[in-house]
Amino acid sequence: MTPCITGIGIMSGTSLDGIDLAWCGFSEDEQGRWHYEVQKADTFPYAPDMRERLAHATELSALEYCRLDIELGNLIADCVNDFVGDGGKPAFIASHGHTVFHQPHLGLTTQIGSGAVIAARTGIPTVCDFRVVDVALHGQGAPLVPVGDELLFGEYDACLNLGGFSNISYRRDGRRVAFDVSPCNMALNMLAAKVGLEYDKDGAFASTGEIVPSLLHCLDTLEYYALLAPKSLGKEWFEKYFRPLLEEHSGKHEVADAMRTVVEHISGQIGATVPGTVHTMLVTGGGALNNFLVQRIQACCDCKLVVPDMSTVQFKEAIVFAFLGLLRLQHRENTLRSVTGADVNSCGGCIWRP
Repeated sequence: MTPCITGIGIMSGTSLDGIDLAWCGFSEDEQGRWHYEVQKADTFPYAPDMRERLAHATELSALEYCRLDIELGNLIADCVNDFVGDGGKPAFIASHGHTVFHQPHLGLTTQIGSGAVIAARTGIPTVCDFRVVDVALHGQGAPLVPVGDELLFGEYDACLNLGGFSNISYRRDGRRVAFDVSPCNMALNMLAAKVGLEYDKDGAFASTGEIVPSLLHCLDTLEYYALLAPKSLGKEWFEKYFRPLLEEHSGKHEVADAMRTVVEHISGQIGATVPGTVHTMLVTGGGALNNFLVQRIQACCDCKLVVPDMSTVQFKEAIVFAFLGLLRLQHRENTLRSVTGADVNSCGGCIWRP
């Protein structure tokens, strides 16, 4: 067994819940199998002003965008310093940053939260900008978590993440494949906000609604779902194609009915995606805590859904990004062409040293 190396993985997702930090230790055994342990994990919620600015970051001027990049870097550094305290320092930080623009068909993906600022303010080497090399190699730049699914959670046939978007990864013909399935919490939280809720706890509100067949048909027939993997979704797609359908039907139906319909849409798309070779599927992300959503997904899938311990549910992506940072520092491949559609596998991430 190799000596344990510790790092902090940092994730800010499209749901804008906050900044997730996971302090992890990684070691590799003689057979090349990786092992991890979460030593500490926490979420630092965004202040309302920062959440609002991130939500509308695509509308900023170039100068305002650059300023937000630096401000978010400072905020992440503050979170790390509070998180670490006097308990020593990890060997590295791996920060996903917050995605603002994601248009791989234009060779473009951007994540803000300056890695240089994080490294300078914490005194810890920082890996960031994980996606840009893959996009430059004609890949989708997403999803990246499947490397961790393969090497850290390989005992499951598939891994499903229910975040701002739902995404899945599994092995097919000996290769790991993965892609974004559909909008998830981004849509559900948007509808919850219409009735004064930050989110729909346990799916209780959605469960009171009725499915709207016309809305479900419109959602299910969006062009994205007919595309073959590799494929990925971004906020721009959601705002252009998905949200207008919700807004159009929200004026005609109760919000609970729209939310119930979106739950059915998410569940149906996931059910249609899971191949028959999958018998067990790990379910993580904030949506894994939505009991009604998980029940509906289970009803649409033949495989067994496994919702793990709370730490893995809430911090799996932060755990995996810590792992991706370690692979980057060790000059190992951390991005799979079978997942992203890039020309070759790659070792992505920019390293900033204090």
